[in-house]
Amino acid sequence: MTRLSELTTLRLGGPAARMVDATSEEELVSLVRAADADDEPLLVLAGGSNVVVADEGFAGTVVRVATRGVEQLERSDGRIWLDVQAGEEWDALVAMCVDSDLGGIEALSGIPGSVGATPIQNVGAYGQEVADVIAAVHALDRVSGEIHALEVEECMFDYRSSVFKRDPGRWVVLRVGFAFEPGDESAPVRYAELARRLRIDEGERAPLADVRAAVLELRRGKGMVLDAADPDTVSAGSFFTNPILREHEFAQFAARAAARLGPDAVPPSWPAGQHRYVKTSAAWLIERAGFTRGYGDPGGIAISSKHTLALTNRGAGTTAELVALAREIAGGVRDAFGVELVPEPVLVGLDWEG
Repeated sequence: MTRLSELTTLRLGGPAARMVDATSEEELVSLVRAADADDEPLLVLAGGSNVVVADEGFAGTVVRVATRGVEQLERSDGRIWLDVQAGEEWDALVAMCVDSDLGGIEALSGIPGSVGATPIQNVGAYGQEVADVIAAVHALDRVSGEIHALEVEECMFDYRSSVFKRDPGRWVVLRVGFAFEPGDESAPVRYAELARRLRIDEGERAPLADVRAAVLELRRGKGMVLDAADPDTVSAGSFFTNPILREHEFAQFAARAAARLGPDAVPPSWPAGQHRYVKTSAAWLIERAGFTRGYGDPGGIAISSKHTLALTNRGAGTTAELVALAREIAGGVRDAFGVELVPEPVLVGLDWEG
């Protein structure tokens, strides 16, 4: 019996009652439809990088997405379209695009997982989001049993969210269509830390290969590139999303932070892309609530020694301990600042509310 800890980057999770591999799009659709017809619990798993599975495992069928294939099409408007199967490794696709002078996802280098997972939470980092280059998502609707080609507007992308994430379990992503503008320079770099590393001003462009190299260097420094020799990479990446607050909620939070930490404690903020909404930093909140790098059990579950947003399994941890630490952190932030932290990974067999 396969333990799901063998298939997740956290190396946590109990056994699966049944495990099958889908090596083609047709096989993936057939397996999902068969499980649904039998009213059998179903978990679709690919890279296992953004999932937290209960210690008890999963009492149903786990379909592992192992589909492969990248088809390139040239459009009449000069764009290059890549049609990519869901099981393809994400960072391998990024590397291929950089080598092929296809810009738009170079700042998403080093992110573990599969292509099919990226539209679900609208993967983003260093000023880019995958939604910037997605043209269509082909997905199986488990409610109707039909396959749909959802155009970007139908995907309803938002910060770390999409129509796929808002209705969990309904959609199975089969393949993703990306549209790229050919060229050897990046999109304008709009993330200050990355611009500094590249020694350019924000808004300037840089060679794609330079951006990829800089992002990989930054991510490695935070334990965010998978490395068997680095225990800080045994994680699900950032465990919490950055909170998005209404303007008056952010003002209340900022006042509370000043009262607690002093008038110079100004929380970071960015426009959230929605009218009268503000995004702030989950890492800032966690650190100011008293949770330091390395906090936790050095032999089990602890905050990364490099990055306060990552919860790591140091080797002897359990999922129950991971969730307990996450709840402790979220509770500490709530008590200190009145802000709710929301987990970013998919929780399987777990109740976040407790």
